[in-house]
Amino acid sequence: MVRTRFAPSPTGYLHIGGARTALFSWAYARKMGGEFILRIEDTDQERSTQASEQAILDGMAWLGIDWDEGPYYQMRRMERYKEVVDQLLEAGQAYYCYASKEELDVMREAQKARGEKPRYDGRWRPQAGKVLPTPPADVTPVIRFKTPQQGEVTFNDMIKGGITVANAELDDLVIVRGDGIPTYNFGVVVDDWDMKISHVIRGDDHVNNTPRQINILLALGAPIPTYAHVPMILGQDGERLSKRHGAVSVLQYREEGFLPEALLNYLARLGWGHGDDEKFDLKQFVEWFDVGHVSHSAARFDAGKLTWLNQQYIKEADNGRLAELARPFLAAQGIDSATGPDLAALVGLVKERVSSIVELADALHIYFRQTLPTVEELQAKLGRDALPAFDQLQTDLATVAWEAPAIGQLVKDTAKAFNLKMGQIGMPLRLILFGTAQTPSIDQTLFLLGREETLRRFQAAWPHILAVVE
Repeated sequence: MVRTRFAPSPTGYLHIGGARTALFSWAYARKMGGEFILRIEDTDQERSTQASEQAILDGMAWLGIDWDEGPYYQMRRMERYKEVVDQLLEAGQAYYCYASKEELDVMREAQKARGEKPRYDGRWRPQAGKVLPTPPADVTPVIRFKTPQQGEVTFNDMIKGGITVANAELDDLVIVRGDGIPTYNFGVVVDDWDMKISHVIRGDDHVNNTPRQINILLALGAPIPTYAHVPMILGQDGERLSKRHGAVSVLQYREEGFLPEALLNYLARLGWGHGDDEKFDLKQFVEWFDVGHVSHSAARFDAGKLTWLNQQYIKEADNGRLAELARPFLAAQGIDSATGPDLAALVGLVKERVSSIVELADALHIYFRQTLPTVEELQAKLGRDALPAFDQLQTDLATVAWEAPAIGQLVKDTAKAFNLKMGQIGMPLRLILFGTAQTPSIDQTLFLLGREETLRRFQAAWPHILAVVE
C-alpha cells in the first residue's frame, strides 16, 4: 500500500512551502488509494513550541488536508530510537565519538585552511588494527553512524531522476546527540521504517540527506522508500521565498481574507500543472495529480495570481457562507451584522467587486453604518439646482412600493421631472446615503438597505447637505 507522510517541525508556523509539500504528499496517497500520515518532529526541544504545533494542525485543518494516522510525536518514541541505536552499536555499525566541540572546530578550520571540504575525520571510528585513545572523562559522547567507505548510493528520484553519490563523499554523521536525543537523519529513518512509509515526498533541501538515510536503512535491513524531492519556491524576483514575498503562515492568508480552496488551488499550480487549466477543485486535482509531472525547476510565487484566483472563488462561493466569513471582519470594525439588512443578500450584491473577505467586509460596512460625505465630495457632485429633486425624492421614497424595479423607476422619473441627468441624481444620492459615489445599482442597493433606514439616512444627512450647498 502507498503510505506517504508529512513531518513538520513545530518550531514555526505552517508556511507556503510546507503546505505545498503536505498537499502533494496527501494528493499522491489519495490518488493511489493509500494512506497519509502526520508526524510531528519535535526533537528540537529548545525551539519547539505548543503554539507552533497548534498552528500547523490548524493550518492543515483550514486547508482541508486530513490525515489517516497521527499525529505521531518523536519525543514519545525515545525508547524505540534507543532500541535501534543499540542494534547498530552491537552490530558494529555505529560507535561512540568523544571529540569535543572545540576539537571539532579546530579540525574543520584546519581542513578549510588546506582547501578541503570540512568533514568529520573518523578519529573515533573503530577499525581493524586501530588503537583508540582512552575516552576523556569530561566529554559526553555522541553516537555516529559508521558510513561505508567504499561504493556508492544510487536512488531514482520520482522528480529528479537517477541520483548517485559516492560513499567517500559522506562522513560518519551523528545519529544520537550527547543528551540522548536522535538527530534528524536518524529519527526520520526509524520513523519511516516503523510507519511503513512507501513514498517520501519532501522539499529538495533534503536531497543531500537521502544517501545518508539510505545507508542507515540498508544497515538496518529496512526497505528503502521511493523518494521525490520537490523544488523550492522562489519569489517573483527569483530570490528564495521570504516574508516579503508571501512566505507567511498559512493562517495569515485566512486572516487576510483568502478562501482555503483558492490557496490550495494556487499551491497545486506551484511547480505542477495540467495543461492550461488554472482553476480546479481538490477532487479534480487528486484525479489529475502525478508526482512525475512536478517541475524540475523552482516555482515562482505570484501574489497577484493568488489574489486573482481568490477573486474567482469568491464570485462562485455561496452567499451564506461568505456572509458568515465576513461577520468577524465586520465585528472588528465594530459592526453588529446580526441587525440590519440581510447580509447574505448584500454579499450577492457586492461580491463581484472584491478579491478577498477583507475587501468584502469593507464593501459591506456602508450598509450598516452611515458615513456622511466630505464637503468637497458634496460640492463636486451636488448642485443647488438639484436640491428640489432630492427633497421630492425623499418624500416619494416614503410611499413607493419597496421593490427594486419600482425604486429604480422612481429615481429615473425624478431625474426626468427635474430635468437632471441620471449622474446628477445617482452619484449625489449614493454620497448622501452611503458616503461614497461607488456602489452597486442604486435600485438594488436601496431595496436591500430598506425603506426605514433609507429615510433615516436621508433625514440625518439633510442638514449637512443644506449647510454645504448653501
